[in-house]
Amino acid sequence: MTINTLLKEKEMTKYALSKKTGLSKSTVSDICNGKIPLKKCTGETLYKIAQALNVTVDALLDPVMKERIPFELFKSNVCHRLKREGDIDFLINTITDNVVLKYYELEWYPECFYMLAMIDYLSKLNDVPLIKEYDLVRQHQLENPLFPTDIYLTSIMIADDRERESFLNKAYQSSIPDFLEYNIVEKDVRDVV
Repeated sequence: MTINTLLKEKEMTKYALSKKTGLSKSTVSDICNGKIPLKKCTGETLYKIAQALNVTVDALLDPVMKERIPFELFKSNVCHRLKREGDIDFLINTITDNVVLKYYELEWYPECFYMLAMIDYLSKLNDVPLIKEYDLVRQHQLENPLFPTDIYLTSIMIADDRERESFLNKAYQSSIPDFLEYNIVEKDVRDVV
């Protein structure tokens, strides 16, 4: 929800928000009008606004965080996070943040299924029970196989249709089975630089 929506819900004016937070009227106005983007605000400012509106900082930032990045960058970020946090902390943080359902609700299906595949894959590797909360999402998959960009671009360069099909089939067959469940071709989530 935007700050303006929250203000309407709480029947609060920008002036009242200014008084409650100790922020100047012009700062509050600039934030509400988008002249000062929320992602440029200090943590202290965000905290004051969230407190005044009786919401979490995450709820305040939710509309800002809905900016979608290219899928290959998303995958890279996820794999680097896995490398940095390790399997168990990655699982705990990902499940706690509930990103699978958040992406599903946003209809960001590649991201949703990639994260679910990662959770399932790491759960099996570490003898952790699968999270039942995601069973409804597990019933779905991407309509078409989603290949990594390098595989897809290489396939375009192959002139012969049979060779191209064979190349893509080999990539598909060498993919991690947990990712294939959702029609995502992923060979290695740990080999990131």
